[in-house]
Amino acid sequence: MSKKDKPIGVAVLGLGNVGTEVVRIINNSAADLAARIGAPLELRGVGVRRVSADRGVPIDLLTDDVDALVSRDDVDIVVELMGPVKPARKAILKALETGKSVVTANKALMAQSTGELAQAAEKARVDLYFEAAVAGAIPVIRPLTQSLAGDTVCRVAGIVNGTTNYILSAMNDTGADYASALADASALGYAEADPTADVEGYDAAAKAAILASIAFHTRVTADDVYREGITTVSAADFESARALGCNIKLLAICERLTNDEGQQRVSARVYPALVPLEHPLATVNGAFNAVVVEAEAAGRLMFYGQGAGGAPTASAVMGDVVMAARNRVQGGRGPRESKYAQLPIAPIGFIPTRYYVSMNVADRPGVLSSVAAEFGKREVSIAEVRQEGTIDEEGQRAGARIVVVTHKATDAALSETVAALADHEAVESINSVLRLEGTAE
Repeated sequence: MSKKDKPIGVAVLGLGNVGTEVVRIINNSAADLAARIGAPLELRGVGVRRVSADRGVPIDLLTDDVDALVSRDDVDIVVELMGPVKPARKAILKALETGKSVVTANKALMAQSTGELAQAAEKARVDLYFEAAVAGAIPVIRPLTQSLAGDTVCRVAGIVNGTTNYILSAMNDTGADYASALADASALGYAEADPTADVEGYDAAAKAAILASIAFHTRVTADDVYREGITTVSAADFESARALGCNIKLLAICERLTNDEGQQRVSARVYPALVPLEHPLATVNGAFNAVVVEAEAAGRLMFYGQGAGGAPTASAVMGDVVMAARNRVQGGRGPRESKYAQLPIAPIGFIPTRYYVSMNVADRPGVLSSVAAEFGKREVSIAEVRQEGTIDEEGQRAGARIVVVTHKATDAALSETVAALADHEAVESINSVLRLEGTAE
């Protein structure tokens, strides 16, 4: 039997929304997949925690013995969609050690253990694909590893978490506060029962680590990514953002930085930021994701689409399955891990960014100039200042609110300025400190 006649066996681990959709595609699109691959693709088994007849898959295909499933001689590709990092890592390593190619959508695992898994895949001379680990159906990993392999990527910035983008879009569109927008997202199924991973930026940080590792040929883990969430963003921040011609988005930013001596470092960071309305990311709304890649020769490229959900994520998973299956038929392999650059990680304190600072101050002469002086002492240049009165519960003027927008300054200089303002006798409270991205200055 030739390689083109021999079926490619697939084992799927996990039967949640994505796993169910992957199984459906394998079964319902068998003829098309065989034509694209050059050999039939056959489902050998599905690993689940609970074997029962109500799973929508023939019970003889279900097993709770994952180790035995991934070790079977008739399995060529293992699709890991289990979720939790520890069992997923164990299953993937077992699969790789027994010569199976692996496709996974597990961003937390890939952000934590890329090096270990890549080494295991290299040792076994098999494929490790993870397109679905970042931005769902949007093709981002493959363009970075293949289409732009001959270019130099300078920056990757995007909205990579649908839950937070839905919440921030609702706040912008309706004027709702964070708590109300989160409750709405939960009711509609966009937010998990425990939304911490999303709203505190952990999910986006894992994806930023993956993107930075690939874009800059340097191993970057989730622990290397500076992270802030969206829980302190207020309705008042959106009012100020609109007045400044901006929207607020949770951004994952990966950047190659070069100092005056020509030394390069990598920055990977996640935080809510003001984005000018003319920037393409400013109008990415709802649960959609988008990633903007900037490269020396290619210029700016934008990838936009569904960032999550069973069907969109399954689309990315199946793209990887087809690639891995083709490699099995043709005797080739996909791109290996590229980490030759080994660039150091830049601490957040050295990253130059523009800032938006909102504070409540005493309403008396001279306060604005004294506040501005605190910025000047630390060489943080002010681009714009807005001042407005605040009203108490009885409708009486109760103080003033100042919004300061800076030119580019380092995080360290801005942090020192904010600390000094917090102790300033005329400053009643610091309401918000957000960054401003997507502008030249």
